[in-house]
Amino acid sequence: MTKAAELAKMGEVLTNSQIGGRRNIVINGAMNVAQRATSQASISSAGYYTVDRFKINTNNAGVWTMSQETLSSSDTPFTEGFTKGLKLDCTTSATPASNGTLQVQYAIEGQDLQQLSSGTSSAKTLVLSFWIKATKTGTNVLGGYQDDGGKQFGLTYTINSSNTWEYKTITIPANTADAITNDATRGRIVTWYFSAGTDRTTGTLRSTWTTYATADEAVGQVNHADNTSNNIHITGVQLEVGSVATPFEHRSFGEELALCQRYYQKWLADTANDSMFTGAMISDTQFIGDYFLKTSMRAVPSIASTGTFAVRLKTSDRALATGPTLNRATPDTVQIAVTIADNNESGFAGFFKCANSDDDAFIEFIGEL
Repeated sequence: MTKAAELAKMGEVLTNSQIGGRRNIVINGAMNVAQRATSQASISSAGYYTVDRFKINTNNAGVWTMSQETLSSSDTPFTEGFTKGLKLDCTTSATPASNGTLQVQYAIEGQDLQQLSSGTSSAKTLVLSFWIKATKTGTNVLGGYQDDGGKQFGLTYTINSSNTWEYKTITIPANTADAITNDATRGRIVTWYFSAGTDRTTGTLRSTWTTYATADEAVGQVNHADNTSNNIHITGVQLEVGSVATPFEHRSFGEELALCQRYYQKWLADTANDSMFTGAMISDTQFIGDYFLKTSMRAVPSIASTGTFAVRLKTSDRALATGPTLNRATPDTVQIAVTIADNNESGFAGFFKCANSDDDAFIEFIGEL
């Protein structure tokens, strides 16, 4: 790029007000936070498994291991300040079924997209930038879907060299037709396709926002699931208003973690007998206590648990018959209820804890889009 071209791009950035303030709409784009786990094998269905806010959406397109990888000084993004990445490793190859797909998705709240003025003549473009490395070269599709209006787009980029980090920028068109609801529900989703069956590839790729059609999703997409030697690596994801990508907005780990905890939080026992909250028996068998969430969540969360838990009453642990479940909840506080196997315990105070034999039990609070 010539110096004149660089100055022209900088002028465009300035006129689009891209300098100063928070620019990156994406949370955890540097892949630093992985509350659930750093690795998950045998993935063949959709879910959040490792790196926060990035969901793998797959069915009938091979089996994968998803992990948060540590970059080395020989990895090109490392020189840009990136130490972590998202990695997908194909462990069972496949030609995707007609409805099959392998995607990485990122969902955004509607209230975080109001600066786009979507649905007006002043609607703004977005520019997505990211680092990617893959074994398989060729054409890849970057898609998007807007819930309000049911519209989609599909744009392509090329992975030119096998197992080589490449920097990509893609300008996402403005949507002048459909406003985005200003609330905490999903406004848009950005999708990286890596495998797609014929149901998703027989139409026409749409470079502007048009009514959703499955056949138009991923026309021309190469199949990264065709060999167990195939890997995919992504880091440095930034989504910002405008049409010129600016340098990545690095945020502190603590700030990124708090932003991620709006969507997912995990209480993990550190040692045997680790306690989570205090409470009291409100009947002969039911124990209830309040747990204050680390930050306000996007919505009232659901609860899931893994491991063995107990209630400590007086000088002994009481095994659980049922629970934990939510008795009531807000985005800030949850009241957790369990039933113990013993009876005639009404009125006693105690605390909820992991069982002595299970020092890695955990409870999840989930408020994902």
